[in-house]
Amino acid sequence: MRIIGIRSIPVAVPFHAEERWAYGSRRGLVSVLIEIDTDEGITGLGEAPAYPSAEIVLTALRSIERFAIGEDPFRTERIAKLVDIVGTCHHVGVTSPALAAIDMACWDIVGKACGQPLVNLFGGPLREDVEYLHYIPQGTPAWMGEQAAQGAAAGFESFYAKVGVADPAADVERVAAIREAIGAGPSLRVDANESWSTAAALRVLRALQPYDIEFAEQPVSGQNLAEMARLRARTGVPLLADEASRTRYDQLDVIRQGAADAISVDNVLDGTLLNMKRSAGICEAAGLPVVKQSLGELGVATYAAAHLIAATPGFRHANQSYGPLLSDDVVEGGCLPYRGGRLRVPDRPGIGVRLDRDRLARYAELYQVAGHEYGCTEVANSTPEVPDR
Repeated sequence: MRIIGIRSIPVAVPFHAEERWAYGSRRGLVSVLIEIDTDEGITGLGEAPAYPSAEIVLTALRSIERFAIGEDPFRTERIAKLVDIVGTCHHVGVTSPALAAIDMACWDIVGKACGQPLVNLFGGPLREDVEYLHYIPQGTPAWMGEQAAQGAAAGFESFYAKVGVADPAADVERVAAIREAIGAGPSLRVDANESWSTAAALRVLRALQPYDIEFAEQPVSGQNLAEMARLRARTGVPLLADEASRTRYDQLDVIRQGAADAISVDNVLDGTLLNMKRSAGICEAAGLPVVKQSLGELGVATYAAAHLIAATPGFRHANQSYGPLLSDDVVEGGCLPYRGGRLRVPDRPGIGVRLDRDRLARYAELYQVAGHEYGCTEVANSTPEVPDR
């Protein structure tokens, strides 16, 4: 079997409400969907979140597709190594989401050719479904509490809130409102996206201790692991490395420095699904749990990663997903069917999803007309307005 062509299409899918965080906002997700065709008539689906932009992902795809066309899609490691070393992913990194999409589509072809869901090819299921967080963007305390209550009513058991606004006291109020809304049982994670100094992080995290925080995700810069380690030693809130742990090499440094209690891993940032499994193995050897990070995936990429998560030890906590924020999706059925905050791993061959051609066309047109409005835009570092309902 040989790869004979790669087709790509960027799409923009709106959120229910605007996402706001420490450094920006966005109205929806932009992703690049790809289809890889083979000479045996099997087509594989892949997806690259538009990181840092759809234009850069599309350029990277054009640059590295020569390493995949003509290759056997079963040879995922060879294709990844060619892109990594010859295609400069190893040196500049920006080709990683494009490589992740190609790798994902190759695995979809492999699963379809073997008549097996990917979870079986990644070691077999350790779990039948995968847990995800209910994501709460920044807003007023009352609004964030309302969003948390809606998530709890939908059965979510783990919650994820953006913090890191100009006034740390406002962050404490927001977290208090969420905890009151969800009660004592569910887990609650906060993410400051590196926006605090070490001193500020220490003050805020100590103030948040009464609200039983599962993890504080990247409260300080990921570039200074020694400071992360010092913060970890002085606060009672467990730390989750994210911006500090983009690749398995970064994760090894986090472990060596003792800078985190858990580590985010991601096939998109580290290029391939097997690289994410390697990351989980490294962290398991160090005694650290892992969670799937998300740059903002639609259904194709979400389900592809879910297969690997379900087959890999170490994923003991809820994973990131933007699914609950999305108003629709490009896969058949639209919005993903979260049940109690969980997605069941598909049992069809490959990734197990099909594109909805009407939805794909609709959101491809939206990208062409207004795609720039759905990417991240800069906002002042101040208390966000209540998002439109």
